[in-house]
Amino acid sequence: MSATDLLRNVASKLTTPLLPDDYTRLLNPLWTARQNHGVIVEVRPETADAATVVIKPGWGWRFDHQAGQYVGIGVQIDGRWHWRSYSLSSPPSRDAETITVTVKAMPEGFLSTHLVRGLAPGTVVRLALPQGEFVLPSPPPAKLLFWTGGSGITPVMAMLRQLARRDEMPDVAHVHSAPTRDSVIFGSELEALGEAHPSYSLLTNIDAESGLLDVERLTSAVPDWREREAWICGPAPMLKSAERKWREAGLTERLHIERFSTELSSSASGGHVTFGTLKEADLDGATTLLEGGEAAGVNMPFGCRMGICHTCVVPLKKGRVKDLRDGHEYVEGQRIQTCVTAAAGDCILDI
Repeated sequence: MSATDLLRNVASKLTTPLLPDDYTRLLNPLWTARQNHGVIVEVRPETADAATVVIKPGWGWRFDHQAGQYVGIGVQIDGRWHWRSYSLSSPPSRDAETITVTVKAMPEGFLSTHLVRGLAPGTVVRLALPQGEFVLPSPPPAKLLFWTGGSGITPVMAMLRQLARRDEMPDVAHVHSAPTRDSVIFGSELEALGEAHPSYSLLTNIDAESGLLDVERLTSAVPDWREREAWICGPAPMLKSAERKWREAGLTERLHIERFSTELSSSASGGHVTFGTLKEADLDGATTLLEGGEAAGVNMPFGCRMGICHTCVVPLKKGRVKDLRDGHEYVEGQRIQTCVTAAAGDCILDI
């Protein structure tokens, strides 16, 4: 047991029924282990619409995440906490005191725009522990293919930084696409990696000059792609084409994909939703149960927010809900993913 943990145990006996967190949190929001917090240290512009947010986590945070994982960030805006998940762009390090996420402001992204343009150093945020399977094995494969598009560079940047820091850069073919030269995130650092590591080969495609780089041009640019383990992150059409290409080649086990969003093409009828014994809300058929619960002030479990990690799963106690991805309906007694389902009538969630 560390000296800090020992001190906290002694303090808890002296302050019962209140806990040390009840006092220390008043002095400094980072001095609490009940909910991970962090403070914004710096918001560093990368491009006109992207920035790296430097965060110093508080008590309870461990810097042993895996490169490529994402972290949940909660920001209080107008009295409400807004949560989203972002890939960590900083590699793991036991000596680290900060973590970074690199965010691109999206026209439809309320929180992403706020993170890029609305946060000031000193802002306290909430943090959810790192998650995700988009990671490299240890040791890494001898031959790698990275295909990234736009802000899809962020999880791969953490991988590249870790490989460079450990001086174990394998044979890496990296194809990155961006709309314009000014919108290439980490452009200078990627070029510097190529100069410092001969085994790292970078091909940057500028869409405005060369057109969109599709999967056929990718495989032509990297003739030995079949021999490489591939990690791909970018826009949804790019990922779909990669899945199809690798499936046709019988190489799906060598393909690793990270999505930043999921396509919700269906809708439900909506209804009156009861969140356990906590809150109630009337939701339309396009609002997910996760979003509706958070808007009502319910502390909902979540992870990727895309229906992949299953962290948001809760029992459906009564009623019917609809999966907005494919229209599948779930009835009472089943467990549901709140991040991709909406009310299909009145329902009660067991939270």
